[in-house]
Amino acid sequence: MNLKRLLVERIEHRILVGTVAFLTIMVLVGWIAINEGGRMRSFENQYLARAIERGAELFTANCTSCHGPDGRGLQGVAPALNSPLLFGYDYLPDYHREMNTLNLEVTGLEAEKRLPATTPERITAIDARLAEIDARKAAMETEIAGTIAQMQTAIDKGYDPDGFSRLVNLGWQGSLNSFVFTTLVHGRPTSSSYWPGAMVAWSQTAGGPLRADQIQDITYYILNWDKGSEWALEDLLAVNQFPKIPADPDLVTVGGGEPVIGAATSPQDVLAGLQGLTGDPQSGQTLYSGALACAGCHLNAAVAPLLEGTWTRVNEVRLADPALAGYTGEQYLAESIIHPNNYTATGYASGLMPANFGDRLTYQNLADIIAYLKSQDQPAS
Repeated sequence: MNLKRLLVERIEHRILVGTVAFLTIMVLVGWIAINEGGRMRSFENQYLARAIERGAELFTANCTSCHGPDGRGLQGVAPALNSPLLFGYDYLPDYHREMNTLNLEVTGLEAEKRLPATTPERITAIDARLAEIDARKAAMETEIAGTIAQMQTAIDKGYDPDGFSRLVNLGWQGSLNSFVFTTLVHGRPTSSSYWPGAMVAWSQTAGGPLRADQIQDITYYILNWDKGSEWALEDLLAVNQFPKIPADPDLVTVGGGEPVIGAATSPQDVLAGLQGLTGDPQSGQTLYSGALACAGCHLNAAVAPLLEGTWTRVNEVRLADPALAGYTGEQYLAESIIHPNNYTATGYASGLMPANFGDRLTYQNLADIIAYLKSQDQPAS
């Protein structure tokens, strides 16, 4: 074989061949880059589809006895998950939008009316506008009466057309994914006070039978029920059981009649009292945002450390302090709540956090708050 014939002898031909080869490679690379996003989306969709399939099997095996085979709940047993309420679908969006606008206007007008500088003429004008708003609200109630009547079956089962979002009703500030996932991980140990039995913790980390990936698969399966803007009135009426809202902690004693921990209880005894208790993060958030008013100081990190990322900071920053050598994250949180002046985070003043939480909380309350704070595992800031 004459190898010389296989070579491009003239230099200009070699340049041409090299240029063509280079352009071909660039076109191929560009084509791959352009289609990479679509390829990754296809891969993600396939992964999600398989996760939903696995989640359906796990849900059937573990969850249907309480939440029903179709996820619409069992009356008197457990609430629906396949429900427009869980996904926050508003059947009266125009009504709620205008009502909120009118209520804001009323608040502003009433505040202006109380000002010493408001003239009698202005007060007269304000009263006239308030009367107009009252008339408009009454007309709006009449306009939606027909739709409300169609919802009556659901209302009789506990649905509130004005409280159309489960997360808003609970004061949950995270995503729906985190709400479902966290609930599966920790269960609802205090729900036995308003359901026949408490929801157990399903995660192996909390003593349950399921791995984290299995918990996420069930979460994906539940979220797959979301119909977005396509929820129909028939979907609402098909719900067998709506959630029950526990009593507002602002209106009842925090301890619920159980013995409180005691502000003078030693950190060691506090830790011992928590042994064997499983915290409910949703009840913990209700206490955090309600009766204890923790959010007021932890809102923007100006007075106290930010809520978001609390559990991450505990493990990555606080426990790295030699002063806390040998502490666990749970121990640190418990002591910080009951004995807040034993340790002060760098950059913040001591003595600002109330030292009487021990006289207001039961051990179950404390376990619930710790469970909620452990769900704040965002990147530390």
